[in-house]
Amino acid sequence: MKTYCPPPDKSITIRALLLAAVAEGSSRIDNPLDSCDTGAALSCLEALGVRHCRDGSALIIEGRGLKGLRKPSGPLDAGESAALARMLAGLLAGQAFPSVITGRGTLLARPMKPAADALKKIGARIVTKSGRLPFTIKPARLKGGKVSGVASAQVKSALLLAGLYAAKPVEIKEKLPTRDHTERLLALTGARLSRRGKFIQLEDGPLTARPVAVPGDISSAAPFLAAALLAGSPLKVTGCGLNPLRLGFVRALGRMGAKIDLKPLRDFPEPCGEIGISPSQLKALKVKPAEIPAMIDEVPLLALLAARARGVTVIAGIDGLKAKESDRVVSTLALLASLGVKASYKRGSLTVTGAKKFTAAGPIHAFNDHRIAMAAGAASAACPGLKIEDPACVDKSYPGFWADLKDIFGR
Repeated sequence: MKTYCPPPDKSITIRALLLAAVAEGSSRIDNPLDSCDTGAALSCLEALGVRHCRDGSALIIEGRGLKGLRKPSGPLDAGESAALARMLAGLLAGQAFPSVITGRGTLLARPMKPAADALKKIGARIVTKSGRLPFTIKPARLKGGKVSGVASAQVKSALLLAGLYAAKPVEIKEKLPTRDHTERLLALTGARLSRRGKFIQLEDGPLTARPVAVPGDISSAAPFLAAALLAGSPLKVTGCGLNPLRLGFVRALGRMGAKIDLKPLRDFPEPCGEIGISPSQLKALKVKPAEIPAMIDEVPLLALLAARARGVTVIAGIDGLKAKESDRVVSTLALLASLGVKASYKRGSLTVTGAKKFTAAGPIHAFNDHRIAMAAGAASAACPGLKIEDPACVDKSYPGFWADLKDIFGR
């Protein structure tokens, strides 16, 4: 059995950087991800007066406290990271200086109005350009209050970061449970945070710098789990994040009949451990909309595996995938079609007919989407010689993906 250790978690790295920037004291972040998105986060923080240095593989962030950020000399460039743009907007909504957040590439076409509207509900003075970047933020005294129906972890995180500056507690009601990395890191740094069912409440107050060890990224490990099943090869994944709100793909694999085993080794602030997977015969399943937030990045992979499972799989509630780096509904359908798989999309549901061998007639188009490129990489485990256009788009979250894939599967 081969052993694989995924790269550090991108979502946790970005959140850890933002919270360390406004904490009191120096924060040590062990095992941070080094990628285009996290590089953009460091550049934005540097423009806000936050210093950092490296200590081996770790990052040391000199926190400036809640009121210590400085006015940037120009617009802040979030690169192609929607998570960074939205959460940074939350952090800057309560500052005493104006700011502008922009980006590049596919990020400029992604919807930002939901984040702006949510922040406005607690008193932020923030506008978008026709619902897209740039964010233009004016100084505001945030009032706090209740925000209901939050469906995005990034919007939730923006509200929580803004809540650190609000006059009254911010109370958030989630539409469905979404990844809770921000809440875990806030708890670690001493924030006054409480949770009751779907309700999350945060009071203003200082944060204290604490060391953070970033676990491996389950979303980066997922293509290797999929490739192992497609290739019929056992695999052990080590040092991987096992946050329950990120394990939707793993749970779905279990329901499909995959022989998969989890071994938790650490719990706080983030669960972390090992995943073992063995050759398995897969069967079709039905995925409900409530399950999608826990597997939002892995739907293309699940569709790929559904194509090799017995029966017809239906994955419902995936409209939110239309506003990713690509229209991920369209790009997933294109990926499946390129592999000779029968699939269709109707009224929010993707239907995939299984028990089909992959047959590639030509190169796979990745649509400049790192998740689609990595799904195509996983497919190559069952389709030797598969050619993928624009493979470098994986650098957004996983610069070493192709080298690791070759090392484990020889592809």
